[in-house]
Amino acid sequence: MKTLIDKAEVLIEALPYMRRFVNKTIVIKYGGHAMTEEELRASFAIDVVLLKHIGIRPVIVHGGGPQIGETMTRLGLKPQFVQGIRITDDPTMEVVEMVLGGRINQEIVQLVERGGARALGLTGKDGSMIRVERKLVGDQDVGRVGKICNVDPYPIRAAADAGFIPVVAPLGVDMQGVSYNVNADDAAGALAAALHAEKLILLTDVEGVKNGQGEFLHQLSEIEVKKLIAEGTIREGMIPKVECCLDALRGGVSSAHIVDGRMTHAILLEIFTDRGIGTLITL
Repeated sequence: MKTLIDKAEVLIEALPYMRRFVNKTIVIKYGGHAMTEEELRASFAIDVVLLKHIGIRPVIVHGGGPQIGETMTRLGLKPQFVQGIRITDDPTMEVVEMVLGGRINQEIVQLVERGGARALGLTGKDGSMIRVERKLVGDQDVGRVGKICNVDPYPIRAAADAGFIPVVAPLGVDMQGVSYNVNADDAAGALAAALHAEKLILLTDVEGVKNGQGEFLHQLSEIEVKKLIAEGTIREGMIPKVECCLDALRGGVSSAHIVDGRMTHAILLEIFTDRGIGTLITL
């Protein structure tokens, strides 16, 4: 009987959030272990399908860096990076488009559809959704890596209005129609802002943001984020993630979250519980 009561209490805790987020858009950046481990893949699919069925509008933006690297190695191409950014020459870009816009995108579409909802695969190139210009790292040209300069959310809205869960590969296009590789976190943040999303959720392979003593932080303001970066507590790969969250918030997103995607049902736990499991970033 206690187990049944506990289940009822979980539903009661979730009910206010279900009411609050009906017809709201939630953009989820999907990557890391959540995209490769079978149990976590199944958990992710259940989470987004449940969101859809209770009236929330989920949008998935996925990464695929490890899969790109594996495919390049198999084809005899050597992955090269500058400050963590993949050097993307023309042969590398062919692999990026094949892996992100093809295999991974369709795998996620099929995963969601097996979970019980309709999904539609898109890339940032469709309808010139994500417009970019060539990105430099310092003074170095890293090839076809795009810096987002404009987002047209119409294709995503059209797909969602038609009853689909949009699944977006982070590719962009410049004014001449040339395709570019785009950082998935940046694409998710820019799309969330353009859609005036209720939430941006970045699934990661870490618990969240921690302080200098290694203690998990449930919430961080912009001022606190800048302080932790200056101290060197937030460093390396976490810096672009928190900056992505802040950019999205400045663009009109209501809240941004960095969540451990290695936990089953991480999305539901973050959205529908009072405390959540990730780090909430605020302005």
